[in-house]
Amino acid sequence: MNIKDVIAPSFYKLFWQVQRNEKTEYFLKGGRGSTKSSFVSIMIILGMMMDPKANAVALKKVKETARESVFEQLIWAIGILGVADYWNIKVSPMTLTYLPTGQRIIFRGVDNPKKVKSGKLAVGYFKYIWYEELDEFNGMEEVRTVNQTFMRGGDVFCVFYSYNPPKSVKSWVNQESKVNKSTRLVHHSSYIDVPRKWLGDAFIIEAEHLKKVKPKAYKHEYLGEVTGTGGEIFDNVVLRTIKEDKLKEFDNIRHGIDWGYAVDPFAYGQMYYDKTRRKLYIFNEIYKVGLSNLRAAEEMKKLNPLNERITADSAEPKSIDEMHSYGLRVVPARKGPGSIEYGIKWLQALEELIIDPIRCPNAAREFSNYELEKSKTTGEWISKYPDKDNHMIDMVRYAMEGDFDGKNFSFS
Repeated sequence: MNIKDVIAPSFYKLFWQVQRNEKTEYFLKGGRGSTKSSFVSIMIILGMMMDPKANAVALKKVKETARESVFEQLIWAIGILGVADYWNIKVSPMTLTYLPTGQRIIFRGVDNPKKVKSGKLAVGYFKYIWYEELDEFNGMEEVRTVNQTFMRGGDVFCVFYSYNPPKSVKSWVNQESKVNKSTRLVHHSSYIDVPRKWLGDAFIIEAEHLKKVKPKAYKHEYLGEVTGTGGEIFDNVVLRTIKEDKLKEFDNIRHGIDWGYAVDPFAYGQMYYDKTRRKLYIFNEIYKVGLSNLRAAEEMKKLNPLNERITADSAEPKSIDEMHSYGLRVVPARKGPGSIEYGIKWLQALEELIIDPIRCPNAAREFSNYELEKSKTTGEWISKYPDKDNHMIDMVRYAMEGDFDGKNFSFS
């Protein structure tokens, strides 16, 4: 097999640089469809089969998202290289074992970096360390803590960091990629350098459409360019009045609740999703502190006379039961690991988040002002979504979870 048949042209030179162990760290940034994750998985499988002492660990911020990302990606690499007969695939716990030698690939989540364990190896050391979606981690200090766990017992290490650059130029990962280190190589790729048949016509058509209607979003999502100047999270917010004749066109209205009472507000909202044009319209809200469930139910019935289903934060089952006693069809949100990140990324990827500022002043304020968190020590933006001033944002995530929950999102 010719290696050029399985890696894109933009990675040819990098392939040999990794093979020669020229660097220790490889920052691989780029847009959707750039095949950077495919490249990393191929390099790990080939590298382990060529070095009998090499093991690997694949890391995600949330371990529960690893199976449908790094785990499946490495299985894909094993298949595309035609070496499936030499590997044992175990799902629980997720482990890939090279049968001739017993070398292993393990998978870890970094919810708490100080508690990440390397485990015992039958042979060799962890030569390969892969951080997938690096931008989801909390900073380079967290990464260094994890590296200290795995970078032991060997002389040569290869650490891959793959990610889509956040929009903000001040994001920690964008700033870190600018740090000049003799042991580091930064590589940028995009779908433009990938054979069209690998991506398919549908992918190209979608990319070209976004290029026409939202060129800035296209540059960020597909070219992997840093297009923001600060900590803004939603750059697709459009504040405008939604006229009555437009409202009459809406069907399949979505409803959401984020609970609150004494300090946090009770937040309810209504929205319509135009799937064809990937536009979300938010046009009604209830947003009040000190609002009892009984009073909230009365106000929601006025806005929801057909008693359509409402998806609420599952953290308050008693409140959900109380709403049932008032005759409302309230169901708990499924939520789950990574749901906040997936939900926000899904909202970011919409062509437009259209909010009526007259009907929904609080939704307009929250979406317009929502920014990344800042480091308490350096004051710089970090890739973490703050859990404050986001009640309407959470409400929208719950209401729309059926459009992203349980799906294998790939932003690479």
